[in-house]
Amino acid sequence: MLPLASVHGRSQTAAPSRAAIWTVPEVGALPDDNHGRLVRQGRDLVTATYAHIGPEVSDPSKRYAGNNLACGDCHLEAGTKKFGLPLFGLYNEFPRYSARSGADITVEERVNSCMTRSLNGRAMPSDAPEMQAFVAYVKFLSSGVPPDQRIPGLGAGKIPELDRAADPTRGRTVYVAKCEGCHNTDGSGIRRSLPTTDLGYIVPPLWGPDSFNDGAGMNRLISAANFVHSNMPQGADYLNPVLAAADAWDVAAFVVSQPRPHKQGLEKDFPDLALKPVDTPYGP
Repeated sequence: MLPLASVHGRSQTAAPSRAAIWTVPEVGALPDDNHGRLVRQGRDLVTATYAHIGPEVSDPSKRYAGNNLACGDCHLEAGTKKFGLPLFGLYNEFPRYSARSGADITVEERVNSCMTRSLNGRAMPSDAPEMQAFVAYVKFLSSGVPPDQRIPGLGAGKIPELDRAADPTRGRTVYVAKCEGCHNTDGSGIRRSLPTTDLGYIVPPLWGPDSFNDGAGMNRLISAANFVHSNMPQGADYLNPVLAAADAWDVAAFVVSQPRPHKQGLEKDFPDLALKPVDTPYGP
């Protein structure tokens, strides 16, 4: 029963309170001041990583990324798409425990995990201007989120598990029918320009020398299958998936079975093996 309130001697039902609706903050609304420019720089680093810290930029000291991918190839729509591995609402979750590291990690260390795995590069110093911009952007995307609230839409979703093993042979057929037209027959993607420039990819590679390495989260079957189902082919989303769940599992199995760069030191991951995800594709 709703509480009653007395107004001018009359009893009436109080209006129900409305829960606040959180929306992703608009970068374009920021003023042109130091903070606004820093956040915009962070967004640009997400959407065009290769142009600022990629392996072909003119300043060798800025070549943190080891491939020509962009953070936005995994964190879709500049990290704002629901179930497209969004970056919103995450800032207040750090520091947090990382089973892969076996310790609490900061937001800077989480950025560097992507830098050394998905981007197959090297860690950035915490005081590097680019790191400060990344963190400012992630923090901005958490504007208005209470510290104890988890925003819906994080991650890549969770499709039902199969009652069989994922089939990479069948996945190859799905890839040819649904993915090859964009990602190329050899998974090499489509460059915006000649490989001697830093304009990145129209469509990112899924394997090969310029792709994410074998220590990246996207090289895990469960992560890849959920991401594919929620976001692929281009135009799909979690409300309107294009691929059946079984097709997403199988094509993900095909993609993660392909060759890619190797990350040194993977044997140090998950020091507590009881916390190691079942789809981690490397020992022990």
